[in-house]
Amino acid sequence: MPKAEPFERHADQYEAWFEQNRFAYESELAAIKALLPGDVTGVEVGVGTGRFAAPLGIKLGVEPSPAMRAIAQQRGVEVRDGVAEVLPFGDARFDLVLMVTTICFLDDVQAAIKEAHRVLKPGGALVIGLIDRDSPLGIAYEQHKQESVFYKEATFHSVDEVVSHLQKAGFRDFVFAQTIFRGLSEIQEIEPVKDGYGEGSFVVVRGIRPGFGGAL
Repeated sequence: MPKAEPFERHADQYEAWFEQNRFAYESELAAIKALLPGDVTGVEVGVGTGRFAAPLGIKLGVEPSPAMRAIAQQRGVEVRDGVAEVLPFGDARFDLVLMVTTICFLDDVQAAIKEAHRVLKPGGALVIGLIDRDSPLGIAYEQHKQESVFYKEATFHSVDEVVSHLQKAGFRDFVFAQTIFRGLSEIQEIEPVKDGYGEGSFVVVRGIRPGFGGAL
């Protein structure tokens, strides 16, 4: 079952985090934007309230929580009810699939990545944003996750684990971006975005479904 209940019950608290941590949020947006392909047909899986899809110009999302879907729709995102492991789309439909801080809430990470591969056109990109389990913020979240209404049932992953899942599903040509180099309470301006991973707590991974006719 999708871990949607906390988001359904605490959508307002979810929204408040982005207001309280505006510079961290804008830093994450910048890191994702750095790895997005150009003007393409895309979908965000686990779109939540549309906090990423809307400013990034992604018009379609998938989200199991009705409360979150309603807010995303107010932001102009068309949202389908569904989960990452069983996407409500046909094969080879999209140039881009985006997942942001979704992977830690999935029941079956490999199944979700295989579904992303299925709905991508050859040459299309899967872009995943995550809190790296091995980073300072990831370690802190893991240590205190029982205190969080959202992360209590989360399973955090390292970047290498995510890449392994991507490789098994057939993705190639990986590129990385990272940001969030300080504790959230210390961030008073937008953090830089750097290539690679291993320093920043928020990491973006892009993998390509091999083939011709895609966006990149």
